[in-house]
Amino acid sequence: MRRRGALVLLGGLLAGGAAEADSLDVLRGFIADVKTGSAAFTQTVTSPDGAKKRSSSGRFEFARPNRFRFDYKKPYAQLIVGDGQKVWLYDADLNQVTVRPFNEALGATPAALLTGTSLERDFELKALPDEGGLQWAEALPRAKDGSFQSLKIGFRGKTLAAIEIVDAFGQRSRLDFSQVEANPALAAERFRFTPPVGSDVIGS
Repeated sequence: MRRRGALVLLGGLLAGGAAEADSLDVLRGFIADVKTGSAAFTQTVTSPDGAKKRSSSGRFEFARPNRFRFDYKKPYAQLIVGDGQKVWLYDADLNQVTVRPFNEALGATPAALLTGTSLERDFELKALPDEGGLQWAEALPRAKDGSFQSLKIGFRGKTLAAIEIVDAFGQRSRLDFSQVEANPALAAERFRFTPPVGSDVIGS
């Protein structure tokens, strides 16, 4: 359950033509203009029946194309690094590394949406009504065999504010971002991972 929570980050009527243009234009502008990003995040995962919730927090960084880093600090130390070729997940408590080919691990996922360059090819986009002070757009994966049912992304102005994901099992994950920086200088080393000496490495 911890791993699924780490790897994961709708409905409603359209709010009219102007709102659609606004939310989708903001999303497209974000993908086109923000080449690197950094933010703190809080993730809340809710069970399909809504009865159970668990929270985690950490820091997120990305660089296009296809590089990202989720550094979970609480309640458990976990690190997920995508280097464009592979995705590495390191569980510090278990001293265990899981590695998968990038395309196999990502597909049409939230990380692919934020770090990729094929927005319209991989996702069907739709505007959603404003909610909670944010502009929302929905991105449905065109591939029907993905790991999640739906994804919506929220902006405050032009700033990334939240992502909400419903996975294939009906589990809902929401990531709320703060301290967001657009186009910071990020060292290439941030998106490289070498398994610690003595760690158990699973995958290839």
